[in-house]
Amino acid sequence: MKKTELVFIPLPGLSHLISAVEAAKLLLQRDHRLSITFVIIKFSNNNLVDAYTQDISSDPNPAISSIRIIHLPYQEIVASDTFLFDVIENQIPRLRNVLSELVQQSSARIAGIVVDMFCTKFVDVADEFGLPCYVFFTSSASFLGLFSHLTSLKFEHNQQLTQYKKSDAELSVPCISIKVPATVLPAAVVTEGPLTELSFDCFKRYSRIKGVLVNTFYELESYAIRSLSNGKAPKLYPVGPILNLNHKFGSSKSQSGDDEIEKWLDLQPDSSVVFLCFGSRGTLEVPQLKEIASALERCGHRFLWSVRKPPPKGKVQLPTDYENFDGILPEGFLERTKGRGKLIGWAPQIPVLSHVAVGGFVSHCGWNSILESVWCGVPVATFPLQAEQQLNAFQLVKEFKMAEAIRMDYNKDYVGPQEEAEIIGSEEIEAAIRRLMEVDGNSGVKEKVRKLQKESRMAVEEGGSSYNAQISFIEDVINNFG
Repeated sequence: MKKTELVFIPLPGLSHLISAVEAAKLLLQRDHRLSITFVIIKFSNNNLVDAYTQDISSDPNPAISSIRIIHLPYQEIVASDTFLFDVIENQIPRLRNVLSELVQQSSARIAGIVVDMFCTKFVDVADEFGLPCYVFFTSSASFLGLFSHLTSLKFEHNQQLTQYKKSDAELSVPCISIKVPATVLPAAVVTEGPLTELSFDCFKRYSRIKGVLVNTFYELESYAIRSLSNGKAPKLYPVGPILNLNHKFGSSKSQSGDDEIEKWLDLQPDSSVVFLCFGSRGTLEVPQLKEIASALERCGHRFLWSVRKPPPKGKVQLPTDYENFDGILPEGFLERTKGRGKLIGWAPQIPVLSHVAVGGFVSHCGWNSILESVWCGVPVATFPLQAEQQLNAFQLVKEFKMAEAIRMDYNKDYVGPQEEAEIIGSEEIEAAIRRLMEVDGNSGVKEKVRKLQKESRMAVEEGGSSYNAQISFIEDVINNFG
């Protein structure tokens, strides 16, 4: 009997690739009738992506080793707000050729393509081959519902969404149980320009999608999932939390510097350390770093702080580590906090959050980081920077009541090229960290996170809500194709 094959096409970049691969692994483990091919798009010569895909190819697990990987030639792209959409557009002819070869030559039955949430332009290519197109959505069900609602307002009700830029208005959104302040809407939906138009063009195509795999679980987003599971296309499959749990202190996946972090954490009392990390692309300017440093110095809590160096202006690059911290922190800060604080560059986030010494997490509120904090049972203080992070922060604090707010509406995307970024003062940061780390003061927040921690693990076990959604997706793929 021929296997049923899915072709995954993740967004360029390591974080979206890892999430997609982890999702594929789960599907392969659930049903031996499946096989999966990954088509990897790169916008630069990314050694991290190369190393990761080599690890997949050498994985001894029989199910995982059956993943086939096809690399499209990398492109050097000029830095711009729309560069990711430019990459996707430029790869359409190459993807068409790859799918043509797969359809003609594969020993399996090609049952559909699974594209990243921003790659819906590829639905046109799937249609050419008569293949159903699915989306792997790496953000929340609430964000999926919000963007669907805003797309409807823009195209069906002819609303000018620019009216909500820096507005005091509040919106009623069907998939969110409380009103949403306009200040937490993503900048890309309330401004004018090519990025906004391309973003809405991407989401308009969701009406042509067969189904959406969402990296969430029912117990976390029950209101949004019920709202979106209304019988209309596309069908929703809440299959998360999907996390890369292979990276552990002392494992073969650990990197140089991990040992030093682990040794330092081992010396700290349980739940005493606040961990500050702003994601794989998150950086802050020097004046803001100094305010955070002042807050950490005054609050007295132990801290582990990941500080990354921004890429050069106009370059499409990831942040890098500082060689030293001279000139970016208050003079004498390192000496005055020696012993109770540690500054690092890149952070192994899951191993750190899993350590018993960590009691709080100052986060940019990227969706992956939120799922990791829930999985590890660590409450968050919100410091969003861009994209949909403000919406995530708002929901964590106001709807889910599982986080403390430093800010919910801080948005670097609103800062123009000639403008100075707003600086959040040290007093505001210090107060939030104190609330986060109090033993009894935020017990409601801590209890909610611990409850969700148990539910997140049960969801992916056999019989759990996400396990059942994964099985439902597999059956639908096979039956729809059959």
